Amino acid sequence: MDSHLRLEAVVALSALGRSRHYRDRADAGHGLAAFAEMPEARGPLLELVIAPRDTLVTRATAGVLLRRHDRAGLRIVASALAVADANHSDWIHTAITDVLGIFSRDRDNAMRGCEELMSGTDVRVARGARQLYETLVEIDPVLRPV
Repeated sequence: MDSHLRLEAVVALSALGRSRHYRDRADAGHGLAAFAEMPEARGPLLELVIAPRDTLVTRATAGVLLRRHDRAGLRIVASALAVADANHSDWIHTAITDVLGIFSRDRDNAMRGCEELMSGTDVRVARGARQLYETLVEIDPVLRPV
């Protein structure tokens, strides 16, 4: 893995995330989500999830982060939930339902990830993970194991 090239990609996508055009910002969120485990990507991703300009970017970025099905994606979404206004919170919740409302195993794995994040030392992430967990509890997934 070439960490220098990965960092260059994060820098370029972060710049795209500051574009005036919502499509550019949504594309940046989609691309940056692939690098969510990198500390350099976390800030720009959080900004895209809670950016005041366009809730499409919020929903798209939160959705792709949740589709990672890992702690890095959950951490950023939880952190965003902790500081999101009511409008952005609604769109984050829509992304949660869209992504984690289909397969029970995905929802259950996300719930376990939230439990881990709630016990962490980052107060904002823990608060957001609690909100995310409470949303997940309310979801009745469409597909369950037989």
